[in-house]
Amino acid sequence: MTEPKRREIAVLLVDDEALMRSGLRLLLEGSADMSVVAEAENGQEAVAAVAALHPDVVLMDVRMPVMGGIEALKDIRTADPDAPPVVMLTAFDTDSAVLESLRAGAAGFILKSCSPATLQSAVRAAAHDQPVISPQSLDRLLRLADTAESPRVMSRRGHPKLATLSGREREIADLIAQGLGNQEIAALLFVTLATVKTHVARLMTKLGVDSRVQVAIAVLEESAGK
Repeated sequence: MTEPKRREIAVLLVDDEALMRSGLRLLLEGSADMSVVAEAENGQEAVAAVAALHPDVVLMDVRMPVMGGIEALKDIRTADPDAPPVVMLTAFDTDSAVLESLRAGAAGFILKSCSPATLQSAVRAAAHDQPVISPQSLDRLLRLADTAESPRVMSRRGHPKLATLSGREREIADLIAQGLGNQEIAALLFVTLATVKTHVARLMTKLGVDSRVQVAIAVLEESAGK
């Protein structure tokens, strides 16, 4: 029996270094379920490519000439609320710009030095609306930002709308911040997957966020402020 062909995950690569893009392309296309549909060397080109090609996932460098990754991320999400998930590429996970990008709506971040398996897993996770960052890494970033002198990266000491969540919604928000997926939350709370999805949609609406990473940021910032 012939195995049905899996749908490829269409990836847009954005990095100002041609050698880095070539390496990332080789790593991604070494997997049978993903392909690189286009490359861009700055944020301006990335914004145009997303609008024209509608990729499933965008892998984007943080720092680039002409337009950086964070500015491009904001433009992409402003232009289309249903824009594809954007995973930021960085050389250092202590970079304060990474935290700023997560607050702006990035699906997560990965190090440029990561293994091929990690890169491929990150793309798959983003394509399936899962955060590409561990709660431990996010918590460390928040604490680093909390000790920074720059107001631009200071922790906001929690999201004021967390108090508007129902008991169950807050419980689920806390579990999201611990890195649990919807299926894991459903099993832990003895409810259906559909129920969890409904609660997640409602709590995200109440918080005014559009990603699980932003939910986690809100919860962890509140914990850091206590």
